[in-house]
Amino acid sequence: MKDDCEAVILKLSNEKHPIFMAHFPEYPILPGFTLIDILADVLNDEVVNIKYAKFIAHIFPEDILECKIKKSDKKRVIKVFKNNEKVSEIRYETK
Repeated sequence: MKDDCEAVILKLSNEKHPIFMAHFPEYPILPGFTLIDILADVLNDEVVNIKYAKFIAHIFPEDILECKIKKSDKKRVIKVFKNNEKVSEIRYETK
């Protein structure tokens, strides 16, 4: 994305967090809806419509994610990277 984006770094908790214990306890990964919820919370957004969500690679406990966010009016385009590789792209509309 272009330089006019915001960047947010997220460090996930360990596998003992309830979300990881509930989502495949033997192979904990972050559920896609949880990633959207975390991002909306960090951005103080109220999501009214998810336009697009693509989850390319698993996100594990203790991963560090770099989120590049482009805001325009009531729209968000978010690209999520782990180790410089895109792992997700999300587009949603806010209230």
